[in-house]
Amino acid sequence: MINQTKQFGTAPVFFTAISTILGAILFLRFGFAVGTLGFWGVVLIILLGHLVTIPTALAISEIATNKRVEGGGEYFIISRSFGLNIGATIGIALFFSQAISVAFYTIAFTEAFEFFFNFLASKFDLILPRQVISLPVMLGLAVMIVKKGANLGVKALYFVVAILFISLIMFFLGDTSHAANADYSLADSKFRNSESFFLVFAIIFPAFTGMTAGVGLSGDLKKPSKSIPLGTILATFSGMIIYFFVIFKLAASAPVEDLLNKQLVMGDIAIAGAVVIPLGLAASTFSSALGSFMVAPRTLQALALDKAFPSKKINLWLSRGNPKDNEPQNASLVTSVIAFVFVALGNVNAVASIISMFFMVTYGSLCLISFLNHFGSSPSYRPTFKSRWYISLVGFLVSGWVMFKISTAYALLAIVVMTLIYLYINHYHKNRKGFASIFANAIFQLNRDIQIMLQKRRTKVSQQEWRPSAICISSKPIHKNKAFQLLNWISYKYGFGTYLHLIEDYYSKNTVKLAEKKLSDILEAINEVDNFVYVDTIISPSYTSAISQAIQIPGVAGMENNMIIFEYDKEQPDNLKKVVENFALVNSGRFDICILACSEKPMNMRNGIHIWINSLDTENSNLMILLSFIILGHPDLKKTEIKIFALCKENELNTTKTELKNLIILGRLPINEKNVRVILQPAGVSAKTIIAEHSQKAGLTLIGLREELVKHGKEDLFKGYDDLGTVLFVHSKNQKAIE
Repeated sequence: MINQTKQFGTAPVFFTAISTILGAILFLRFGFAVGTLGFWGVVLIILLGHLVTIPTALAISEIATNKRVEGGGEYFIISRSFGLNIGATIGIALFFSQAISVAFYTIAFTEAFEFFFNFLASKFDLILPRQVISLPVMLGLAVMIVKKGANLGVKALYFVVAILFISLIMFFLGDTSHAANADYSLADSKFRNSESFFLVFAIIFPAFTGMTAGVGLSGDLKKPSKSIPLGTILATFSGMIIYFFVIFKLAASAPVEDLLNKQLVMGDIAIAGAVVIPLGLAASTFSSALGSFMVAPRTLQALALDKAFPSKKINLWLSRGNPKDNEPQNASLVTSVIAFVFVALGNVNAVASIISMFFMVTYGSLCLISFLNHFGSSPSYRPTFKSRWYISLVGFLVSGWVMFKISTAYALLAIVVMTLIYLYINHYHKNRKGFASIFANAIFQLNRDIQIMLQKRRTKVSQQEWRPSAICISSKPIHKNKAFQLLNWISYKYGFGTYLHLIEDYYSKNTVKLAEKKLSDILEAINEVDNFVYVDTIISPSYTSAISQAIQIPGVAGMENNMIIFEYDKEQPDNLKKVVENFALVNSGRFDICILACSEKPMNMRNGIHIWINSLDTENSNLMILLSFIILGHPDLKKTEIKIFALCKENELNTTKTELKNLIILGRLPINEKNVRVILQPAGVSAKTIIAEHSQKAGLTLIGLREELVKHGKEDLFKGYDDLGTVLFVHSKNQKAIE
């Protein structure tokens, strides 16, 4: 790891932020804003803008006092909270915003020389492009940062900030004849042109985006946990207060016509304004460009250190710093090239809107991180500075809302660009798709709250709609387990499933390690399929004790488990005896019981699901029909049909047909009438023989199972179905209503 000298305190954070806050927009656009909307209109803009910036400043301050913020500032915070892939996506967008901001401020710097261009045009009829100043200035900035680094940059920053504050003081001390004659009062001020509010907001908002500029120096700070909160919050609130005084001074000192038509109207108000205000504009834009130029390379260097780019050589080259102080010289060079391109183009107004969008995404992300940390309540989140969860939530929501109010087109474009970046990063960093702990903590907390709420409300619900919440316990390999496949079908859309792999042994240090390894193997094995089942392991000395444990655990969805799925192999029914022995144990609770008799024959579901019912087994019929409907919710089974076969005696024929027809129509079941067959059972012919005759090729056959038959018939009850494929025996604890 590179040994990096931590050399800066709080002052560089404050001055980098305040110089960007009091930048080009303040000098060039605040007069237009006051002229268009009036004093109170601009007050609303400032308040709305700070509904984003203040929560963001508080969020950054909070996060910075929880763990050390290393190089990269905002990128470091986001990537360590949301994961490296999401972090790199936002970080790349943030870097380009910061790099292009250098060009934006450099071009704005040339506006301070408007008198020079006007003089040449009027005196010599010579119209020069702004690049005659902006390009040399850009070159000087690049040389200073690349050669000397942030240390010289901070020293220059102190100097230009001093000029900036002197120009503002001269502005506030200035007076005009309009101010003397107008007798301006806040009570008389009007909110004008409200329909133009968000148009003006879009013009003014970039002024608010500077409060996080100093955070990018995090890797160079002696104590980031102290300097970032103090410098950022102080700059944010100082900037807001100065804004209020500036717009009041503008409203009181200049007529509306001048405010609208004179770009540097502040020069008409300030003492020696013709010199002081252009000098202040030059200082503010230069310091903003300088601040962005110090921050952008550090973001790029941090991205490269995290291997955000696809080439190892590029990552190595960009991450390389000066051996003495780790100054990101190569990253500064790349930043210079990008800034040069946009300075040469001379107009970044369109790009400036995209910049604002990326900054908004960054601010919203920081607020969301703070909110999720509050909501997730992780014991490791112990910041010494604490914001409030509702403040962070407001910042996140307002950030998103403001993005679309500024420009829906640019907001959508920014989202599309970032989505494409994320997909690309995810493609070449497939091994970094881990679930960030901040999301996991929030989901755990939300899941707990919802489950507790459901438990409290359960007694108040008079009647609950039935849906399966099933448990399956098995020691079979997952890739050969048809019970897991059945559980996955049930869980896809309508039900919930928990699959427990049984390790039949005593709980010990060794079996715990074995269980962890087994769970990891299972999760890896099912990673390639669409899985909707919660998977875990259970260590128990016997099959019976495992079942006893499992039927007492809470359901994964917060509702009580209400179904147990047993399984055994028809060809080698070693497990069948255990299943029968534990039938009564499970049946003592409120559980439906399904016993899956697995066959070596493939489950060709295109041959349909066959349901067999009879007049002596009405309690199970509705559950079998509902289960078949639920299974068909899986997209793999969209071409599967349900076929119902009803065995009856001759005197029951008409009644059975009518009842089945009404059941299908009133229950809105996706079963074609032609797939419903009523079969007369001849005397002396067993039901097993008839079932084998009609369902030999079925993908899955469902047969009702009655408690007294299991009690007396035991394993023999399940024999005689050798010609069939996989069979699901169903025992319903209570008759299910099909409404």
